Amino acid sequence: MKRLNELMGTELPIIQGGMANITGGVFAAACSNAGALGVIATGGMRAAEELREQIHLCRERTDKPFGVNLMLMNPAAEEMARIIIKEKVPVVTTGAGNPGRYIPAWKDAGVKVIPVVAAAILAKRLERAGADAVIAEGTESGGHVGEMTTMALVPQVADAVSVPVIAAGGIAGGRQMAAAFALGACGVQVGTCLLVSEECPIHDNYKQALLRAKDSDTTVTGRSIGGPVRVLKNRMAREYLALEKRGATLEELETVTLGGLRRAVLEGDMETGSVMCGQVAGMLREIRPVREILWELYNQGTAVLEAAGRQWQ
Repeated sequence: MKRLNELMGTELPIIQGGMANITGGVFAAACSNAGALGVIATGGMRAAEELREQIHLCRERTDKPFGVNLMLMNPAAEEMARIIIKEKVPVVTTGAGNPGRYIPAWKDAGVKVIPVVAAAILAKRLERAGADAVIAEGTESGGHVGEMTTMALVPQVADAVSVPVIAAGGIAGGRQMAAAFALGACGVQVGTCLLVSEECPIHDNYKQALLRAKDSDTTVTGRSIGGPVRVLKNRMAREYLALEKRGATLEELETVTLGGLRRAVLEGDMETGSVMCGQVAGMLREIRPVREILWELYNQGTAVLEAAGRQWQ
């Protein structure tokens, strides 16, 4: 089985996860220059032209492969799908929906298509539609999540499809990366561990909150409306969960979260902001260069696999 870096033309078998309002062109370029596949996130973009601008910013800063994550719920998704083609973006990942309607045009344009899936049945459907690979993302991840854990999801997806599988959710160290390969993945996608990189553009309050986080400091909001989101526990999360418990309407719930992610990312509001992160936040210890984070992850993962091989011989 080919490793992800061989398929993507990157140094490392790692994709930087697309995180709304966070991973723009500059940060994606930094991740690509550090050896991973940097990805520009469209979640949070209010107009399609914002994507074109971010692609140009990325290209000004790197000659390495990069990608775009198309959030299919974005009202401008259709126009963004066309921009991806016009700008000759090498790779597109997708989230929050089924990208089947866009895949033929992307494939005709030579774009590698890698949808995020939370279940094997969707992975099989997208393989038939022409996906080049799939990202099997477990519920441990930050932001929008499914219900299956990475440990349960990845091997079932790997058994269900013949295209390469990338593992995501709950990966921030070498042991987890090694486990992903053992489960049948050809590479990993990471997000939370990159939030505490020097290059990540989030407010310092956000980074410090992640460094203080413990293993059980995240929770999932939005299950009652079919849109579960993993966030750090704070006043906003507690209020939201209390409203859900008493059966609040969608309108009532939206008053709590409206603009919450931007408040956290840009203003550093750690009480009423939506501080999205995965369960691995409890593993984060310091702010470091993104290259150091990525290469330590890879080198430790390789060392764990080699040690496990010797142990079981």
